[in-house]
Amino acid sequence: MRHSYKYIKLGIALTLLVSAAGCKKLEPEVYSRVANENFWQTPDQIAAGIAPAYSQLRNIPDGNFHDLQEESSDELVVPARGNDWLAAGQHIQLFTHTWNSQTQQVQDAWNDLYSGVTKINFILSIVNNLNPAPATLPAINAELKTLRALYYYWLMDLYGNVPLVTDFNTNPNGVKNSTRKQVYDFIESEIKANMGQLSTDRSLTNYGRINKYVADCILAKLYLNSVQYVGTARYADCIKVCDTVITAGYSLESNYFDNFAIENQSSKENIFVVPFDNVNIGGNNWAAQTLHYQNDKNYQISGGGWNGYCTNAEFYSHFDTTSTYSVRGKNTYRTYNDARAGQWIIGQQYAEIATYPPNTGVLSNSTDATLKIKDAQTGLDLSFYSDITEISNPAASFRLAGLRNVKYWPNPGIQVSQNNDMVIFRLADVLLMRAEASVRNGSQSNVDLGYVNQIRMRAYGGVQKYAWTMSDLTLNNLFLERGRELAWENVRRQDCIRFGNFASARKPQKMQDADNHWEIYPIPQNQHIANPNLTQNPGYAGF
Repeated sequence: MRHSYKYIKLGIALTLLVSAAGCKKLEPEVYSRVANENFWQTPDQIAAGIAPAYSQLRNIPDGNFHDLQEESSDELVVPARGNDWLAAGQHIQLFTHTWNSQTQQVQDAWNDLYSGVTKINFILSIVNNLNPAPATLPAINAELKTLRALYYYWLMDLYGNVPLVTDFNTNPNGVKNSTRKQVYDFIESEIKANMGQLSTDRSLTNYGRINKYVADCILAKLYLNSVQYVGTARYADCIKVCDTVITAGYSLESNYFDNFAIENQSSKENIFVVPFDNVNIGGNNWAAQTLHYQNDKNYQISGGGWNGYCTNAEFYSHFDTTSTYSVRGKNTYRTYNDARAGQWIIGQQYAEIATYPPNTGVLSNSTDATLKIKDAQTGLDLSFYSDITEISNPAASFRLAGLRNVKYWPNPGIQVSQNNDMVIFRLADVLLMRAEASVRNGSQSNVDLGYVNQIRMRAYGGVQKYAWTMSDLTLNNLFLERGRELAWENVRRQDCIRFGNFASARKPQKMQDADNHWEIYPIPQNQHIANPNLTQNPGYAGF
């Protein structure tokens, strides 16, 4: 069974917690008494005890957090196709940089992240008051505090000046904002203070949990974006922690898409993931969110897609879409030279089951008209186009606007939730961060060039003519390469800000922000109502 080993720690713990909550015979008092007296003793008990701190991560890679990080950048659009995805206009607000403190994702992402902080504070208050204390208490504290630092890193990145709450007994409605610098310093000091107690285990027994190298990845992100966060360059520090991860034993998968496959728990490249399971752990709705209702005919999603998330011509133009073609009978099949371009679905869709990986054997044309899939509502040929020149349009043809993404390949027959574990950190990102930090630091070398070329050679199947030379190792080229390699992995907003492209990111509309206050989100209105002590971020009036 797949999950008998994959979730040996986290997944089993989550299942135990769900079972306990659904069993009426297990009264809360009994569970609490067992936890306090006898519970934190074995590795499985510890995993179950800390599971609620991790369970909140399910809302991160494909939820409100994802919307804030990606829809505000140049790589993800959620157009309003008539009333489809119009909602309260929040997707339009995110794309056009007109959000406010009442925008749904602005409020909900805050809640998602602080729920993780609150759960960790609660668990810490329990485990640190046990008598006798668990033998592994220092390691438990280090793991939980580092995970809390990750939640705070995301809060600081999105909202800037956020309250620092580290004690479960603190009244959340009486705290004040800490400055971004204070939160930044807290994250760094918390990770460094606990680094020595973190596990270095990279095996499946520690799958989906914090280890030392995850902590290094958080620090690398903190240091790479330090100029934007606190006005101080720390590129040398970024290089140092990247080197620690690079030499830890991770390696690039030979197939790019294996990092995101249905069964991706064996990836040697993924450093930290959020486990999902289409039966027990829902939340990876990647395919449903992007595919069209009639894509069930070629991607086997039994419930059909929701016809939502997509990308446009501007971002797609950064990919090398040159391909080789082969003809079999009436059908023409395409194989992309750059494998990463295959994650995007473009053009006419045909009623033939698509095959994995999505960069090879793609049915791109057929003279058999009976294979053409049509939009059932309009009767139009289901043919996706990239040239989105508006964010809302009720026209029938606009239902086909935007290129869809199958990076996380859907398992056949699913209704919504997928099995693929979603990536938070992976080695390719670390290699690119190292190269970028070196360029910004003026210390780039053949080492950095080699790291980038590892990624490019993987994408191009080892064809040497696609390797870069030192003259290619520029900031602009690295920005584009990060887009190709890390599309929709929750880094693009941050990248656009760091490379100075955020104010004009949304093309082809050529919209331009008047100032840079959009680089952090407002403190949500509902938080102001609950706690008037909070101060709104600059540029956002009142609530």
